[in-house]
Amino acid sequence: MGGLPIENTSTTISLSKLPKDQKSAASTMPDSKPKKKICCACPETKKLRDECIVEHGESACEKWIEAHRKCLRAEGFKV
Repeated sequence: MGGLPIENTSTTISLSKLPKDQKSAASTMPDSKPKKKICCACPETKKLRDECIVEHGESACEKWIEAHRKCLRAEGFKV
């Protein structure tokens, strides 16, 4: 699989890049509902995970499965 490295699949935003007023709101805000449906979140990692599973089987693709879960968690999903 010549896909993207796991480290580049995260879509989280660093709080240090937010203006001061948004930093405090983001840090005090409880876990909010995801803004997307789970089927539409993280298309890059989903594609890599699915291709790997089709070609090599689920047991050989743990790193892509975990990368996709990590991305989904960053989007606000509890997986």
